[in-house]
Amino acid sequence: MKLTGAQALIRSLEMEGTEVMFGLPGGAILPVYDPLIDSSIRHILVRHEQGAGHMAEGYAHATGRPGVAMVTSGPAATNIVTPLCDAYMDSIPLVVVTGQVAYSVIGTDAFQECDTVGITMPVTKHNWLVTDANDIPQIVREAFHVATTGRPGPVLVDVPKDIANQEMEWHWPESVDLPGYKPNRKGHAKQIKDAARLMARARRPVIYAGGGILKARAAETLRELAEITGIPVVTTLMARGAFPDDHELCLGMPGMHGNYTAVTAMQQSDLLIALGSRFDDRVTGKVDAFAPGAKIIHVDIDPAELGKVRRPDVPIVGDCRLVIEELVKTIKADRAKRDDADGWPPLDEWHAQIREWKRRHPLRYEQEEGGPLKPQRCIETLRDRAPDDTIVVSGVGQHQMWTSQLWKFNHPYTWVNSGGLGTMGFAVPAAIGAKVGMPERTV
Repeated sequence: MKLTGAQALIRSLEMEGTEVMFGLPGGAILPVYDPLIDSSIRHILVRHEQGAGHMAEGYAHATGRPGVAMVTSGPAATNIVTPLCDAYMDSIPLVVVTGQVAYSVIGTDAFQECDTVGITMPVTKHNWLVTDANDIPQIVREAFHVATTGRPGPVLVDVPKDIANQEMEWHWPESVDLPGYKPNRKGHAKQIKDAARLMARARRPVIYAGGGILKARAAETLRELAEITGIPVVTTLMARGAFPDDHELCLGMPGMHGNYTAVTAMQQSDLLIALGSRFDDRVTGKVDAFAPGAKIIHVDIDPAELGKVRRPDVPIVGDCRLVIEELVKTIKADRAKRDDADGWPPLDEWHAQIREWKRRHPLRYEQEEGGPLKPQRCIETLRDRAPDDTIVVSGVGQHQMWTSQLWKFNHPYTWVNSGGLGTMGFAVPAAIGAKVGMPERTV
């Protein structure tokens, strides 16, 4: 069957299960917009390309599925660089399609030409410049594979206008073969046993849960790990909701905007179990002074994160959910061999200390009756009147910190915000994207 490159691109997006796309048409990408008329894909028109990217991010945050955005060449491509960088920092699966000037005139400074592939290379997992319409199905298949496997992230496909109009013979690749790209999902068995051994000996352990827990769909396994060990859990800004705030083992958010108990517990700990977290500077502050007496177990799908900031005693490369599942099995087997299984590890003193910190140093603010209305009171009032599973979206700044501290996150995938890049203006488009992905939920 003969199709144009544009038709093949839309058909390929449909084959990858794309239901919705956020975008803004323009000259170079117009040929790809024509087949959208007959497509099952819903297109949501934006007023600025940065909004398209943030909407796609909000959609991905809320649903776990890759967000898709499509814009034209030149300034449109540069406008979507910020969402690409934001998604790159926060490990959000994003597939962005950009138009490009005709392949035959690339390099001549044609109208609305820019080196999109070169500009976006540092802020994408990978990007492709399409030079032959016959390659489009394979490239789209690879793009979704790269965006959603290993450590998730953004990818970009740059489509010259003449390639979009070129005819090709439709085909759909059965598989993806990318030599050199083989994310390791399963943790090493010996390292997992070593981690369990360290946990059994710890007296002041803390689970340091990061956004990788949510990316791995590991919230339930994290809860099981905490409950069978009794180890308290801190949840970073990107992991709020990964462990229920109303759980007795939840300490809340650590770091420079965290609460006293979470910060102090990490500082006093003798073992930090870092799961999908990256020892970000907002959490650690001065690295040399951070949790100085703690041994480190570090689990991450991205091997580049292990040892990047803090050298782990037990590094484990793998998918958080799969590693935690194996860790739980190992711990259960170890406890089955012990006479004192209920005291594994013995943490009564540690729990008592944490309860005392919580009692003496709660998160509080002063609201004068009849005085100026505090932002914290506004957020608490919204929280108390919103459904329990409301999806909360924030921009960046004080309101982001107040919300992450004061909202009660008892469900995963209910907190959408810009963490690593700290993008102001993120909230409104991301909220639209989240609502598109979860129309039945309050956002």
